[in-house]
Amino acid sequence: MLVVDGISKTFGRTRAVDGISVSIPRGQFVGVIGRSGAGKSTLLRMINRLAEPTEGRITWDGQDVTALQGPALRDWRRRCAMIFQQFNLAGRLDVLTNVLTGRLAHTPGWRAMLRVWSREDRAIAVAALDHLDIAALAPERAENLSGGQQQRVAICRALLQEPEIILADEPVASLDPRNARIVMDALQRINRHHGLTVLCNLHALDLARLYCDRLIGMAGGRLVFDDVPAALTDAAARELYGIEAGDVLDTEAAETAGPAVPQAAAA
Repeated sequence: MLVVDGISKTFGRTRAVDGISVSIPRGQFVGVIGRSGAGKSTLLRMINRLAEPTEGRITWDGQDVTALQGPALRDWRRRCAMIFQQFNLAGRLDVLTNVLTGRLAHTPGWRAMLRVWSREDRAIAVAALDHLDIAALAPERAENLSGGQQQRVAICRALLQEPEIILADEPVASLDPRNARIVMDALQRINRHHGLTVLCNLHALDLARLYCDRLIGMAGGRLVFDDVPAALTDAAARELYGIEAGDVLDTEAAETAGPAVPQAAAA
């Protein structure tokens, strides 16, 4: 279980995260929602220790994550994989090599530098690509892929770390609706198939309601909502998104309704 206990993060006079406390059982798919600047990314970065908490404590199965240093911290970052909005792939390298970099923590340094991967590592990488239906792209250069394909490669790379938890920081923010659904399908598949805990920052309420088991809503760095997606009423969404709520709810309604049908065609 992941336990976030009174976590805060201050940048100068700005309190980006303010006293968040939440417990997340293993295997849950949790959406972290809220407007831009609500503190969602900072929260995930503190869990991974890419950002240091100003106050509070984070534990995973009783281990104090906030106290880890050196090799123990590197091992935690392997077990707690991050997926970013901008993919962070090496564009000139092929897909298979990009995925294999997820094995760095399991590979001797000299082999990693020379890209001498074992047959077992290559088999694991191909299996991960096949699991997300992109095995045929293994020899392609990453820079030639679509955004949705690149994000699935990034997910495969995270899987090769053999993580226990995946933190996805706005993984579909730069994608069109079709590719956003494909990427969310991939995250849901590994959550269900591998039993991995997934925390996913999302701005789109339709995706959050469709894919997540639980939603955690943040506003002004504080926790203001924690419940199942069905409990997220329009009133709760307005509290979360403030002046952006109209755009979020209008977009969701339009996507649910689908494209309008001209009267002439309907007749």
